[in-house]
Amino acid sequence: MKQPFDEMLQQVQAGAAPWQGQGQGQGGQGQGLGGALFSAENTRAHYRTYLQWLERQPSEVMQRRRDEAEMIFRRVGITFAVYGAKDEDGAGTERLIPFDLIPRVIPRHEWADLEAGLVQRVNALQRFVEDVYHGQQILKAGIVPAAQVLGNAQFRPEMMGVDVPGGVYSHVSGIDIVRAGAADGSGTYYVLEDNLRVPSGVSYMLENRKMMMRLFPELFAMHRVAPVAHYPDLLLETLRGVSPAGVNEPTVVVLTPGMYNSAYFEHAFLAQQMGVELVEGQDLFVRDGFVYMRTTQGPRRVDVIYRRIDDDFLDPQAFRRDSTLGCAGLLDAYRAGNITLANAIGTGIADDKSLYPYVPKMIEFYLGEKPILANVPTYLCRERDDLGYVLEHLGELVVKEAHGAGGYGMLVGPAATKAEIEAFRAVLKAKPENYIAQPTLALSTCPTFVDAGIAPRHIDLRPYVLSGKTVQTVPGGLTRVALKEGSLVVNSSQGGGTKDTWVLEA
Repeated sequence: MKQPFDEMLQQVQAGAAPWQGQGQGQGGQGQGLGGALFSAENTRAHYRTYLQWLERQPSEVMQRRRDEAEMIFRRVGITFAVYGAKDEDGAGTERLIPFDLIPRVIPRHEWADLEAGLVQRVNALQRFVEDVYHGQQILKAGIVPAAQVLGNAQFRPEMMGVDVPGGVYSHVSGIDIVRAGAADGSGTYYVLEDNLRVPSGVSYMLENRKMMMRLFPELFAMHRVAPVAHYPDLLLETLRGVSPAGVNEPTVVVLTPGMYNSAYFEHAFLAQQMGVELVEGQDLFVRDGFVYMRTTQGPRRVDVIYRRIDDDFLDPQAFRRDSTLGCAGLLDAYRAGNITLANAIGTGIADDKSLYPYVPKMIEFYLGEKPILANVPTYLCRERDDLGYVLEHLGELVVKEAHGAGGYGMLVGPAATKAEIEAFRAVLKAKPENYIAQPTLALSTCPTFVDAGIAPRHIDLRPYVLSGKTVQTVPGGLTRVALKEGSLVVNSSQGGGTKDTWVLEA
C-alpha cells in the first residue's frame, strides 16, 4: 500500500489549469474583463469561444450579474445550514453557497472517458456491497481484509442475507473527482472519494444551470452544452424501476429529517421536481409488513422511499432507540421485500475512506477489468508502517477521518501551523484506525470571478450516477470551488462555492 512519498507526488502533482497550459491558471492580474486576458496559444481549445465572449464583458456588468444571482438564490431559499454555527442571537445560521459566474467546461471526449470510468466503478461497488451481505467472496479471497469490513461502523449485520429489490444498493452515487497532472493542461482525473450513502448537492447542479441560462442566454446559443435539466425525470424513472416485485404503479416519497437539516432545500426541491410527496418519519407507519403514508384521504401505501436520513435514524426499533426521525418497523418491512429504500441500508460500507484504497482491486475481482479511473495513492493509518510514515510527513500530507464528511476533521498539512500539526499528531496517535492520508494534490484550477477580479481557484467535480434497471449519468455534475486563495478545501461547510459544469456536445 505504501509508496515512497516522492514517487507518489510525481504521479499526482503539477496541476492542470483549464484555461492555460501553465499551472498558474489565470493570468488576468490587473487586467479588466474587456482586455486580452489570454493569448490563443495558452488557452485550451474548448474555452476559447467563452473567453472571446468574456473579453467583451465590462467588469461592472459581471458584478451586477453576480449580485442578481445572489438575490435570486436568496429569494428562492437555496441555502444550507451550518451545524454548530450561530448568529449574533445564538440561533443556527443558514448560508448561501456562493455561486461563481464562470463555468467549468469539459470537452466531450474527456467526459466520455470519465463516464465510462464512473459506470465501471459504481458497478463494482454495487457488487461489493451485495457480496458483503451475502457470500463475502472478496473477504474469503483475502482481497479486502475481513476485519476492516466486519468491524466497520458502517457494516450492518441486520442486512446479511437480505435481497434488496432489483439487487440495487446505491441508487444514487456521487463520485468526487479531481484533476491533476501535466503543466501543459493534459491532466489526469483521479477519484478522490466515493459517496454511496446519501450524496447531496445535485440541486445546486440544477439551479446553477438555470441561473446561467437566465443570466447569459447568449452563451448557450454559442455553445452546444449537454443538458442536465432532465435529472429529476431520470431519478424518478430509476426509483420507479426498482419498486418491490408485483407493484405496477409505485408510490415514491422523499424522506427528510426535517427543515433543520443542512440539505433540507434539496430534499424539498427534488420532491417538487419529481412530483412526489416530501415526508418526515412521523408521516409514515408500518402495518402488516407494509409502509403507509398518512394523508387527508386516509392511509396510502408507499413503495419506494428516497431517504435522506442516515441508517442509524431510520428505524428506532432496529437502530437508535432515541431517533424520532425514522419509522418504527421499517427494517422489518424492508427485509420482507415490501419497500425499496434508496439508498439501501448498509451501503455506507462502500464509501468508507478506509476501504477506498481497495476499489481498484474490487473492479478487477468483480468485473475482470482494469480500472479506468485511478485512485489517489493512500496511506492507511491503521497499518503500522503507514502510520509511521504519515506521522513523519504530516506537514506534507492531507489526513482525513475515515468516516468523515463535509471537510470536517481533516488536516491539510502544507496549510497548517506547527501548533495545528502537533495537535493533530496527538489525535492521530490516539486513534490511528480512524484516519487515512494522501499526498497534497496540485489540483487543477479554474478562473473564478472573485472580489479582486478573475483569479485561479482549485476545483473538484461530483458527477451523479443513477443505478436502477440501467446505470445512467447526466453530463457533468456539481463543480465545487475553493474560493479562498490557495485553499484545497472545496466543501460548502468550509466556505467553498459552486460553478455550472458544461460538457460540450461538439
